Amino acid sequence: MLEKTFDPKSAEPRLYARWEASGAFRPEEALARNPDAKPFCMVIPPPNVTGSLHIGHALNTTLQDILARYHRMKGEAVLWLPGTDHAGIATQMVVERQLAAEGNIGRRDMSREDFVDRVWAWKAQSGGTITQQLRRLGASCDWSRERFTLDEGLSAAVRKVFVELHRKGLIYRDKRLVNWDPHFQTAISDLEVETREVQGKMWWFAYPLEGEPIDGVSEIVIATTRPETMLGDGAVAVHPDDERYTKFVGRMVKLPIADRLIPIIADEYPDPEKGSGAVKITGAHDFNDFQVAQRHGLSMISIMDERARMTGPIPERYQGVEREHARRMVVQEIEALGLLREIEDKLIAQPHGDRSGVVIEPFLTDQWYVDAKTLAAPAIAAVEDGRTVFEPRNWEKTYFEWMRNIEPWCISRQLWWGHRIPAWYVHDWVDEDFKPKLRDVIVFETPEEAEAEIFRRFPNVVWAEDLSDAQTKIAELGFTPSNGPPSVYRDNDVLDTWFSSALWPFSTLGWPEDTADLQRFYPTDTLVTGFDIIFFWVARMMMMGLEFRGEVPFRRVVINGLVRDERGQKMSKSKGNVIDPLDIVDELGCDALRFTMAMLSGTRDIKLSKTRIEGYRNFGTKLWNAARFCQMNECVADPAFDPGAVCETLNRWIRSETTAAAHAVTAALDGADFAEAASVLYRFIWNVVCDWYLELAKPILNGGEGRAKAETRATIAWVLDQALRLLHPVSPFITEELWEQTAEFGPARQTLLIETPWPDLPAAWIDPAAEAEIDWLIALVTEVRSVRAEMNVPPSAKPPLTLIAPDAETRSRLARNRDRLCSLARLDTVREADAAPPGAVLLGGVGAALSVAGFIDLAAERARLEKGVASAEQDIARTAKKLANPDFIARAKPEVVEAERAKLAEAEATLARLKAGLARLRGLD
Repeated sequence: MLEKTFDPKSAEPRLYARWEASGAFRPEEALARNPDAKPFCMVIPPPNVTGSLHIGHALNTTLQDILARYHRMKGEAVLWLPGTDHAGIATQMVVERQLAAEGNIGRRDMSREDFVDRVWAWKAQSGGTITQQLRRLGASCDWSRERFTLDEGLSAAVRKVFVELHRKGLIYRDKRLVNWDPHFQTAISDLEVETREVQGKMWWFAYPLEGEPIDGVSEIVIATTRPETMLGDGAVAVHPDDERYTKFVGRMVKLPIADRLIPIIADEYPDPEKGSGAVKITGAHDFNDFQVAQRHGLSMISIMDERARMTGPIPERYQGVEREHARRMVVQEIEALGLLREIEDKLIAQPHGDRSGVVIEPFLTDQWYVDAKTLAAPAIAAVEDGRTVFEPRNWEKTYFEWMRNIEPWCISRQLWWGHRIPAWYVHDWVDEDFKPKLRDVIVFETPEEAEAEIFRRFPNVVWAEDLSDAQTKIAELGFTPSNGPPSVYRDNDVLDTWFSSALWPFSTLGWPEDTADLQRFYPTDTLVTGFDIIFFWVARMMMMGLEFRGEVPFRRVVINGLVRDERGQKMSKSKGNVIDPLDIVDELGCDALRFTMAMLSGTRDIKLSKTRIEGYRNFGTKLWNAARFCQMNECVADPAFDPGAVCETLNRWIRSETTAAAHAVTAALDGADFAEAASVLYRFIWNVVCDWYLELAKPILNGGEGRAKAETRATIAWVLDQALRLLHPVSPFITEELWEQTAEFGPARQTLLIETPWPDLPAAWIDPAAEAEIDWLIALVTEVRSVRAEMNVPPSAKPPLTLIAPDAETRSRLARNRDRLCSLARLDTVREADAAPPGAVLLGGVGAALSVAGFIDLAAERARLEKGVASAEQDIARTAKKLANPDFIARAKPEVVEAERAKLAEAEATLARLKAGLARLRGLD
């Protein structure tokens, strides 16, 4: 017999171990049963190897696992391929901190090889944390195929892609502006930039006009939030339609402090409505300014080094000064020169490194780039013609907007942990100071290939670690620039982690080898991921898949939302509103969390609270109690039972409802509509099966033995089995446990539930006649219960019910269901009459009247309802006034406004219900 409650703490690890040991996660199981099984493949968005499970992982993993389990039960050969990302900056940071905590030397005091060895040692010891945590969510990945973006196979794929794109001219080296992290001294991606609002200032400086004033004006005033960058200004820009400045275009201004002349140019970038309308253009230190400088051929003067210290062609007193201190120096000097016009307090959106926490600096530097525009064209076409579709479809617009305006993709990072760029630089030397001149760049997949090519072309090269080392070695060997041999060193940078992740759908399947997995499972079927990485990952996988496999990497992209707290705020440790999924699993069980995620997945912003998760845990408890009820009433699966042959109207109805639910859940999961699937399951199991079917079946189960009772027992067991199958993808643990334990008194299960076929119920089992009859009964009971509750009829009271002028079909239904109706609605009797008797309340839409006058105090009830109406009207007036206040709408947080609107809607619904009750009471007078 089932225990009183389900114990997830003991059941979950036991069940997961059984699943994994059974081989059910591997596609070979399905292929062994059916060599022609349709393949279904997903690749997991690889979490960082340094990571630990957060609520976003819980959502994304749950949705993927629902699909994997569903397609597995449909008999398909499912490969859900797991793996982790080497996470360049994050992993390097973890190990550097570990070195510091141990009192060891820092990374830059070690050799590159020693540091990388240390990272691999960390990975071997601690790098599997998140994959173990994914198992706790029930993730049914094929762990035997787990990949890592730095494993040998994926590394070979990365090198091949780099070399081939370079040979096609689609990877090249260029000097452009990048997001630069001065702490890690590397370029970073936009995704690694966190914009924070900080309190800052806007300084208004005057740049003196060179030569004669124009109409008495002898200066141009610019406004800046970064005064230190003025030392690198290349121009002042004004809008060509700004009449205040058109006459100044072409003139020069004197750049204060730097003591240079720079031109005034016309460009559409300045906004005449912002600041003074004139903007300083510092092409080497601002992304917008960089575009302006390129359009006008302006010089780009870099005035900071890798640590964001001042350097370059600037006054000596600024050399080596930290940028924050340089800012203060510039403001003081501008003020001393009499050129400070205004200081304005201003809230500034400031970019920070998400790992380092320092302010990011736009930095002009040589980096490797991918010609993303060329690669984007086929990827755009693939979505336009439907080879890949987004769900929901509106995300295709986001994809197109970015792809059609795509910029070159910076792929080099100044780190040691990652895929080292397979490029070797050959330098000659051109003056007595051994100034290097780049002679060639050699790109090959392996050092051996590169070395052979270099020795073939340059037999007497000097090998070095980097450019500085090359200069030293040339000098030490006693060469002069005129007779010195070329020097060679390998690029010390590594590739952006998104570069290796862009190859994930085919590199994980064994490419560049032509493996059986690649032939069977590429292109993959579905990718489930967040909207925030459509640009960084989805788009790049599309580009690389089409370029190197000639096919899209996935046929469908399912975009999930962002999990927020119950008020709609983004979760953060600083706000104290983070929900740890593992804490939830420990306390409430994995199924409760998974069902909640599925149910809420239909919105972009998922408002999650522990209370909601507790509510869906109660759903599991409801199912467990229903299974116990079945056991106690000897509802055991009968191998000879034929659902298509049931005779009882009640059993025909539940067969019809079960079939409809199976069809609806199937359609929802085929369309990746997880919220709809969960909603259908909730209604079917809680409302249809537990609240109605089992209640309506009790009179039969409590009656004597006979055909009806035997049929009902077998039907209940069959319905429970179908419910467990349908619910399993969403709530795998409790369903697997019930699948096993409900067979205690019946035939043994032939397979684990995870491997049991998905319900495929014939449409012919939809029974409109049975549905109409039982729906009539349910509607009648529901309306009686509603009126009883609304009018405070005591639970012990059993008023009579009158059916008003019933037709023949209604009389027939009543004859078959009179006992059920009286029992469920707590009625004394059910009569038939041409009109409602005195003291009876008409029931809405069911052609009946309930005689309540003798069971309630009419005066007291009227007073109670009138008091409720007055209170509801006050609540409505108060809330409506607040929402009608423009100042409140403008100042209040969006979640507060939304809460007030919900409060208003609730009060209006309450008022409508109370007024309906009063109207009914008046009918009794």
